[in-house]
Amino acid sequence: MFGRIQTVDNKVLYNISRMHKPALTKIMVASSRLGNAGFVWWAICIPFFVVPEWRKTGFNFVFALCLAHLMGEIIIKHLVKRTRPCHLLEDEEQIINKPRFYSFPSGHTTASFAFATTALLRCQPAACLPILFLAFMIGFSRIYLRVHYLTDVVCGMLLGSTCGIISVMLFNNVFS
Repeated sequence: MFGRIQTVDNKVLYNISRMHKPALTKIMVASSRLGNAGFVWWAICIPFFVVPEWRKTGFNFVFALCLAHLMGEIIIKHLVKRTRPCHLLEDEEQIINKPRFYSFPSGHTTASFAFATTALLRCQPAACLPILFLAFMIGFSRIYLRVHYLTDVVCGMLLGSTCGIISVMLFNNVFS
């Protein structure tokens, strides 16, 4: 089964690499950088702490991001220990610097979907569309830049969404 998954992952990487164009690469690098250390998500939290009526949601975002980090980066990555696709490439094929740690699940994607799911459950629908778009862009950029496989990103989406749901459920029960 894992052999079939790896075959699909490799085909997806190959097909996406055929899409590479300089302008698109710049967009993907910028999208990926926004997700570095969850930067964009932490920045979006700031206004939620300024407006008193939004503070609960701000804390909910922070809790979802912390839960996603704990589950993905600290626990699952070190249990699975999947090698990144970029570690199998020649240096001249690299688009961005090779990340040091394991591939599965994508931390950028996990954080993005933890935040996006929390927003979907807490915020007005109009505010969620740009957040969802950015979450998808960050996830796709990680495949485009060949630092993650499709399954890393899909599982990051699932894990992040689960962390967002759990976070909102806990906040609803504790702070209701």
